[in-house]
Amino acid sequence: MKFDKKLILGSLEHRIFKVISDVSDDLNIKSYVVGGFVRDLILDKSLKKDIDIMCIGSGIELAKSVKQILGKEIKLSIFKRFGTAMITYDNLQVEFVGSRKESYSSDSRKPSVKTGNFMDDMLRRDFTINTLVIRLNKKYFGELIDTFGGLDDLKNKLIKTPAEPDKTFSDDPLRMLRAIRFSSQLNFKIDVGTQKSIKKNSNRLEILSSERIADEINKILMCETPSNGFKDLEKLNLLNYILPELIDLKGIEEVEGQTHKDNFYHTLEVVDNISKKTDNLWLRWAALLHDIGKAPTKKFSKKNGWTFYGHEFIGSKMVKKIFKRLNLPLNEKLKYVQKIVMMSSRPIILSEHIVTDSAVRRLIYDAGNEIDDLLTLCEADITTKNLKKSIKYQNNFKIVRQKIKDVEERDSIRNFQPPITGEIIMTYFKIKPCKEIGIIKEKIKNSILDGDIKNDYKEAHNLMIKIGNSLGLKDE
Repeated sequence: MKFDKKLILGSLEHRIFKVISDVSDDLNIKSYVVGGFVRDLILDKSLKKDIDIMCIGSGIELAKSVKQILGKEIKLSIFKRFGTAMITYDNLQVEFVGSRKESYSSDSRKPSVKTGNFMDDMLRRDFTINTLVIRLNKKYFGELIDTFGGLDDLKNKLIKTPAEPDKTFSDDPLRMLRAIRFSSQLNFKIDVGTQKSIKKNSNRLEILSSERIADEINKILMCETPSNGFKDLEKLNLLNYILPELIDLKGIEEVEGQTHKDNFYHTLEVVDNISKKTDNLWLRWAALLHDIGKAPTKKFSKKNGWTFYGHEFIGSKMVKKIFKRLNLPLNEKLKYVQKIVMMSSRPIILSEHIVTDSAVRRLIYDAGNEIDDLLTLCEADITTKNLKKSIKYQNNFKIVRQKIKDVEERDSIRNFQPPITGEIIMTYFKIKPCKEIGIIKEKIKNSILDGDIKNDYKEAHNLMIKIGNSLGLKDE
């Protein structure tokens, strides 16, 4: 693969590279830019703000000397345990590390690290496309070193390991997920031998922390076409260790000539569809998990055929178990995903029938601020290959969106609080907290949502008196 030497030199015009070059010569050590910065430079992609510097010697000492030149106000962080240092300078994060050699035990991905030479450091790296380095010493400034044919692999859009793949993945099984993530991000193919090795070593995922797994899954989800990554995860037997709930959706059953769609591939289509509309990671998670309740609720009857009654409710419960297992945030992010999954069929039902103001008001009230995201998911859920049906469903959702807009503007329902509070009820009827207060509040809320009364204090107050009287409460 050809590359433009002028492009490389142009990318090294930032002052930080000249300082590193000068300091390296002063200390008589060899230094290099390595990793994603070099890869993306050659791919002509937007350059990363994090830069990896590898040197033959002490990365910490090199970083200290660079900081002295850059000035006292520059932030330097030293990580003695890892033998690395980081400088934050002009919106760049520059990490310094000395060349090293790594060895692993069978039960851990944490290596035993020793000082190594240039080749030792190249061999410890995950993929050939990440072994490309640019020399920084003045005599060879800007020269590219390609030890393992990384340029050709970039040209051929191929992911492969510099060392023997079984050793690479057995040593650090996170690299199996990284292979799929890079393949998905860059739209590259994974080398056939590398694929076989990933499948062979898939059980090594069990030694990884949930956080590291979740981080890679998040990055795959944020790709332009996430389905590519998830298909590879399934094909190479990794998904079963991460999200077996998705594997359970795979396949089509037939009973008495009746079949259902393959909900695994349908789910991936939905994720791809929604990824064209949003960069919201958690909405993409909701799309990925919106049908997971279908496997445990799937039933067949002669009368109704295949059904998945209550899959939204079951699915929303399963979301919490998945988030716990992957150490995903158990806060508002979890509640958001659960809510979207729980309500994922509500707008679809509306779109299939005549939309009443009452139904729309209830949808707006229940969905609250998530109403727009919920509709985005439901529109992404249209995966029929029948063009006529697809157009019909999309048009139906346009009607629903317009109805929601009209009702919202007229009735101000989103996140509304009924104008009659418990305190008002207690004061008016001179009562203490009791079940009747809850009954009155619920009936007032339902009357507003059903359109029987306006979202107005006077009408709600009159209804409060009427309901209270019917419950045996006396006027003031």
